[in-house]
Amino acid sequence: MKILIIEDEELASTTLQNMLRRIDAQIEITASLETVAAAVNWLQHHKPDLIFMDIHLGDGESFGIFSEVNVNSPVIFTTAYDQYTLQAFKHQGIDYLLKPFDEADVRAALQKLSNIRQTTPVPTTGLAPAAGRLRNRFMVKIGNLIKTIQMDEVAYFMASDKYLYMVTKGQQRYIIEETISSLEPQLQPDNFFRINRKFIISITAIKEMHKLPRNRVNIILNPPPIESVDIIVSEERAEQFKQWLDL
Repeated sequence: MKILIIEDEELASTTLQNMLRRIDAQIEITASLETVAAAVNWLQHHKPDLIFMDIHLGDGESFGIFSEVNVNSPVIFTTAYDQYTLQAFKHQGIDYLLKPFDEADVRAALQKLSNIRQTTPVPTTGLAPAAGRLRNRFMVKIGNLIKTIQMDEVAYFMASDKYLYMVTKGQQRYIIEETISSLEPQLQPDNFFRINRKFIISITAIKEMHKLPRNRVNIILNPPPIESVDIIVSEERAEQFKQWLDL
């Protein structure tokens, strides 16, 4: 099993690595990273089988990683604080180890991952979710009013200013309590595609497409976002995007 460690304390990282090697000599520590920025860069090019992730890093909370790059690997969060449990389990979290933890805690977390994989396989690629977990609708609040938005009404999702907005074909915009990474595997992969770190779009919302250098694509959406923003299919997602269009 290939494991990535994201931990800004060298002693904590070394201690964890030693625990893992004692538990299973076949475990491979693929990297030990100290910052959000380093983790985002590494995860753009690699996919570990498991991530041990501290929450407080030198340049911010590790939850910021999920808004910058698509993380499909299961995550075991490690922290000295207990108030982040809900956030952790919204971000690929399968366990939450409070520091100081010991080898028995790590062993139990690895066993939990093994049990999950034997019963419900962890999603590993693109927008493909576990069976039966696709969203059919969203409940949104407008003041005291609660309203249902069906999926065929949704044009796209846009991350902006620490919020995730759902924009409908009727040009209505709602804040939803998800991150773009946690939402992605809940959507029908034939209809929705994440083109970059800020946008998941519906195939029906594409008005025009224009080729750009380095295999990128500029998308014109209908309805257009309120903000004036270029909507670009990122270079690393361009080939998948073309395949998605041909489905």
